[in-house]
Amino acid sequence: MTAVDRHYMDEAIALGWSARHSVSPRPWVGAVVVPTRGPGSHTAGYGGATEGRGGRHAEVVALQAAGDDSRGATLYCTLEPCSHHGATAPCADAVIEAGIARVVVAVEDPDPKVAGAGIARLREHGITVDVGCGADLVAQQLGPYLHHRRTGRPWVVLKWASTLDGAVAAADGTSQWITSEAARLDAHGLRADSDAIVVGAGTLRADDPALTVRLPGWEGVGDDETGDLRQPLRVVLGKAPAGSRVLPAVEHQGSLEGLLDDLGSRGVLQVLVEGGPTVAGAFHRAGLVDRYVAYVAPALSGGDDGLASLAGPGASGVGDLWRGEVVAIRQIGPDIRIDLAPRGGTGL
Repeated sequence: MTAVDRHYMDEAIALGWSARHSVSPRPWVGAVVVPTRGPGSHTAGYGGATEGRGGRHAEVVALQAAGDDSRGATLYCTLEPCSHHGATAPCADAVIEAGIARVVVAVEDPDPKVAGAGIARLREHGITVDVGCGADLVAQQLGPYLHHRRTGRPWVVLKWASTLDGAVAAADGTSQWITSEAARLDAHGLRADSDAIVVGAGTLRADDPALTVRLPGWEGVGDDETGDLRQPLRVVLGKAPAGSRVLPAVEHQGSLEGLLDDLGSRGVLQVLVEGGPTVAGAFHRAGLVDRYVAYVAPALSGGDDGLASLAGPGASGVGDLWRGEVVAIRQIGPDIRIDLAPRGGTGL
């Protein structure tokens, strides 16, 4: 792939991010059509991102924006164009009809309805297809979607806030607020990225959280909205106390694996676990976490009587420590956000 290819794929990736909160359970895809203007020439492309829930796919948005300039042009798209009839007509057919000469795809779509069929259809019609440009970034960007299509389960993000010495609550059980307002606002971004939020009934009894996204632009958005934005599905492990602000919610009594299977069947691509140490420890020990996000405050509990982030039995020796890979570190206000992935996993 050339530097020009990477440039336009980066544009497509940026467009994909713009659709992140408005399209799930559809993938947030970006596409750019670059007309042919002569050897070595650089030109502005026609871009598009997946539209809302039920709207046009990114490729079609870009093709329609380009119009007649699509003929003989190159199409850059972050995900393989679909080849089946769903809520919309196949994107591969639209690409063929538009007269595109070359398609550059970042990653193939593992959805069984696609799974290489879109690329094959384009090649059958004489279109050059190159795969892999920007695959590293798109694998991260579309991590929840790709994981869901491969496993049938949502991508699991486990989040907590702690002091520098690892306490998520003081000895008296209080935890509001260990981290700053800036960190809490960033955590609302995690909620916005997620299709469901999981807590234990104990957290509801202690804190009675609403588990809603409270970011600019989300005012008045409900969990049953049919527009571009909607609140995540609330999930309680156990029975929610009467009058809890989280209601209505899904109340789950079975295994965590069964919960993920159920959420996956509902089209949940990413689930955020916000439960206390007991719930966090259970997900961790079951090996069900795809990404850990820790907000660490410049504060010390100063003893061993506070609550640790993961309840339950820990490693019996240093050789038994669970070790992951740090995929991102950011300072947010006075606090530090650390993103951790299991070894061999993919960080977002």
